[in-house]
Amino acid sequence: MSAQRSPRRPARGAAVDAVTPLAPRPVHRAVFRQFWRDLVFVHWEADPFEVARLLPPGTAPDLFQGRAHAGLIFFRMQNLAPGPLPSLPYLGGFDEINVRLYSKDALGRRGVVFRSLDCDRLVPVLAARAAFGLPYRWAHTSRHWYGDRLMYRSRRRGASEASARVWLEVGPDPVEPGPLEEFLTHRWGLHTQWFGRTWHMPLTHPRWTFRRCGLLDVDASVLSAAGLTPPAGGPVSALYAPGLPVRFGPPTPLPPMSRSRRRR
Repeated sequence: MSAQRSPRRPARGAAVDAVTPLAPRPVHRAVFRQFWRDLVFVHWEADPFEVARLLPPGTAPDLFQGRAHAGLIFFRMQNLAPGPLPSLPYLGGFDEINVRLYSKDALGRRGVVFRSLDCDRLVPVLAARAAFGLPYRWAHTSRHWYGDRLMYRSRRRGASEASARVWLEVGPDPVEPGPLEEFLTHRWGLHTQWFGRTWHMPLTHPRWTFRRCGLLDVDASVLSAAGLTPPAGGPVSALYAPGLPVRFGPPTPLPPMSRSRRRR
């Protein structure tokens, strides 16, 4: 895509959802239930034209004040459970590090698009790739607390040099997110390409609570492995959240694009 063209837009449709602290649509039937603990969100500005090329068909970059963003997210997955069944022993708990972009579709739904998701459990990696087309990668991961300091590490298994690390100091005081942080964390679904179609998978969870933190160090080479140009500057945002329960609803396909849209 040349620099003279705007990032692609989905076909005209419903107005884009407002950024809200709770999901705008309920999830009546959970496909998966899980608990996210010790979340760290680190974000950089990204080239919107580059982001547009990395999104699935039928979606477009969701911009904040004209700017695109790429996120590197660290957390501990716990109590992963399919539908109403009990949580999976052993396989239901692991550290995850993902690279995500921000999307919107013609039905007005804001979402995220995962470029990679690293975890150290091979069975969930294979299951998520097969069942939903999510780009999970098998990796060596670790999470450690040192007093009030938290470190995550990840390195892909095999020949890949992709790695990620974050080192931050977490304080006891709650902090209110600013408009940018609300835009990046109030996300109520994901977009993914699977079997030649683009799908939207909704999610819901309680309102976020954040605590004051200071970023001490970060390694984000996984951004390059995800197809993004390495950031020229430092992160524009770093957040820590203690955790919350999450429910995912059934995925639905996006409406087919018109022939004229496909030619663009």
